[in-house]
Amino acid sequence: MSSEEILQGVEDIHLNTSSDSDSEYELEEETTTKSLPLSSRTITEKEDIVTKYADKIKTDPIKKGPKITKDRANRATVEQVLDPRTLRFLAKIINKGIISRINGCISTGKEANVYHGTSDDPDNDREYAVKIYKTSILVFKDRERYVDGEFRFRNTKNQSNPRKMVKVWAEKEFRNLKRIYQNGIPCPEPIELKSHVLVMEYLTKGDGQPSPKLKDYPFKDVQDIVNYYHKMLFYMRRLYQECRLVHADLSEYNSIVHKDNLYIIDVSQSVEPEHPMALDFLRMDIKNVNDFFSRSKINVYPERLIFRFITSEGHLLGIADNSDQELEKYLETLPLKTEDDQEVEDEIFRSLHLVRSLNNLDERDFQKFSEGKVNTMKDLVAMKEGEVASPGLQTANGNEVDSSEDEDNEDVSEEEEESSSEEEEVDGISEKEWVEREQNAPKGKKYEDKDEKKARKEAAKLAKQEKRKTKMKKHIKKKIINKRKTGK
Repeated sequence: MSSEEILQGVEDIHLNTSSDSDSEYELEEETTTKSLPLSSRTITEKEDIVTKYADKIKTDPIKKGPKITKDRANRATVEQVLDPRTLRFLAKIINKGIISRINGCISTGKEANVYHGTSDDPDNDREYAVKIYKTSILVFKDRERYVDGEFRFRNTKNQSNPRKMVKVWAEKEFRNLKRIYQNGIPCPEPIELKSHVLVMEYLTKGDGQPSPKLKDYPFKDVQDIVNYYHKMLFYMRRLYQECRLVHADLSEYNSIVHKDNLYIIDVSQSVEPEHPMALDFLRMDIKNVNDFFSRSKINVYPERLIFRFITSEGHLLGIADNSDQELEKYLETLPLKTEDDQEVEDEIFRSLHLVRSLNNLDERDFQKFSEGKVNTMKDLVAMKEGEVASPGLQTANGNEVDSSEDEDNEDVSEEEEESSSEEEEVDGISEKEWVEREQNAPKGKKYEDKDEKKARKEAAKLAKQEKRKTKMKKHIKKKIINKRKTGK
């Protein structure tokens, strides 16, 4: 085969961008694989695409602004995402006119690399972030627990396949971003998704310099810190109540201050409240937020009260709607954490086993639950109007009715009854007679008696003999099949 034919075959693969699906690309790749040697195919593939889009796709770290990520093996990191298949998706996005060029790498992370994109259209001065998820090496190997149990991805299989798993992960972030953006919570606007390449709005101060993360933002004064703390709590409640999402990795690293407003980013791992671990993820988010603002020298709210504030319906808290004014008014009624005892209460709250449904209930708790003794989640479940909170539960303003005294009295009375029953037994003689239970014989063929085994086998043999009497002969069966095939 001549070199001209090889080059023509490569161009047929990469320059034909009419199809958007992975299946069509794989079909083209299979047909070309048969005609090209392996070594020349992989080398020429990449060189051809890079040559065509060399002036539009730059993989070097972007030089504008401070360098965010210092990676000695920067070239190797780039290679993890920019394989020929990914370059093909980038070519489709460029041909579609969404972006015109990629100016360089903004940051690298455990799950994806983010690149800076712009458009040559003079009427479009927006800047874009092109997030490309890693497929060659999965540094973030704990993805399954965020997808398993998610109703939206219930039919997702082949999670052991990195490419398919990464595609699901990118789709998950795109859908979560879309849901958050449509509900009015500040976040980057999702623009386009092609397999594992996600294009979204780039939050920038201009000239490619990114807006600061919350951890790097210079607060003006204490009141400014309190305002951002309250905003974070407002967004957590709206995420749960309106978007039906739990962020699952919320912290000062995954929030950005853009134009003096707080933005939520990195929602690829966010789950719905029905997820088996959603409440555990929510507790973790509350702890992360409280830890950051505590280090900023302000008093924070107890974690249990924040949890109730986020998960409870508005009518239970006396909130008309989820506006900033209503939520601010409610937070002002909550007590702040000022003592070490409240830190201990937070530790206890984090260690509680949150029972979301009967499916999450341990076997040891079934008996207690049937007796009505398990009340860990009763104060977090929405009550109907006219219903009164049971004793031992926390009210909306944080006051708790203590029922521990009644439980202690019950324990004391049980101990007294046990001691009195022991005194009644004298010289080993009890009022109740001892009755031995008959031990059940072990089941299974392993423990079967020899005579029973012999009788069982004999019965099976006779049953087979009876079946053979009415069984159709093979030559007759073949004749019938042949007649059906020939139609005679």
